[in-house]
Amino acid sequence: MRYEVSEAIPEDAKAIRKAVFVEEQGFHNEFDRTDDASLHIVAYDGDEPAGVCRVFPDQGETWTLGRLAVLRPYRGQHLGANLVTKAEETARSHGADRLTLHAQERVAGFYKSLGYRDMGIHDQDEGCPHMWMEKPLTNNAGSESEDEA
Repeated sequence: MRYEVSEAIPEDAKAIRKAVFVEEQGFHNEFDRTDDASLHIVAYDGDEPAGVCRVFPDQGETWTLGRLAVLRPYRGQHLGANLVTKAEETARSHGADRLTLHAQERVAGFYKSLGYRDMGIHDQDEGCPHMWMEKPLTNNAGSESEDEA
């Protein structure tokens, strides 16, 4: 897989999100102004678009991951996890130390397996149960050695 990061939403990203969120899942309000402030990550299998997500700055060093979608033929191949990793790397390279996301509750286990935790905020998005999750992006492993020095 190859990953491309773009400031403007690519047509391939729009097509994937439309296929997954609008056509498969029935969401209506898929595209918003946040797209204009996001970095869009598209995964390609050769020249074929396979998956997408976006990341954007939220507050301070906190960034938000969203609109993670993988086309049906590419599911079950860890592409979603790889896109999350690429999103974390991208946000971190822009100064993020924490990533949040607004997950559909039915896929919360996927994000938990990647180190995200429930923030305790549950709501609905177009009638679909969602929850806010977060993950620190900093490595605190060095803090003990600093205390011992």
